[in-house]
Amino acid sequence: MHTLALVCQKGGAGKTTLAIHLATEAAAHGLRTLLLDVDPQASAARWADRRKPGPIDVDVAVESPARLDSALQQAEREGYDLVVVDTAPHADQGALRVARLADLIIVPVRPSILDLDAMGASLDVCTLAHRPAVVVINAAPIRSRVVQEASEAVAKIGGDLLPVIIRERVALRHSLVERA
Repeated sequence: MHTLALVCQKGGAGKTTLAIHLATEAAAHGLRTLLLDVDPQASAARWADRRKPGPIDVDVAVESPARLDSALQQAEREGYDLVVVDTAPHADQGALRVARLADLIIVPVRPSILDLDAMGASLDVCTLAHRPAVVVINAAPIRSRVVQEASEAVAKIGGDLLPVIIRERVALRHSLVERA
């Protein structure tokens, strides 16, 4: 079983949206996938509550960071291939606990100075956890130099940047309510 965690100090970076889409895509490719929502806002869990059954289903559970180790052990016993963990917008002990249990950490960042400023704290959590982390530029405008500027900012602080840029698309938002 593999565990993928989305960690970001700043709220609004798109952790939950990205977590939902990653979990759904993994399930669409035949992986038994669990989306663990450890964010007190429980947005991923509320998304799951609204969804009607369909051909691609993702199991979603709410858990606290303090119980994540037990939840992951249970997921492995139940035969999950992938667990995607959606975290709260904090670079705190809870985020560190999640990071330590992940095989890979994704740090989503919008190409704005406020998000880029907060990215360092998120990467610090990954360093403290001694876990691999990748930065993904999320909700990027279609045509703008801010993407290049954000890429340069990530490189400047030593972040490992994914070559895939997630563009701002209304379809990403609409797909969250499509089967509701």
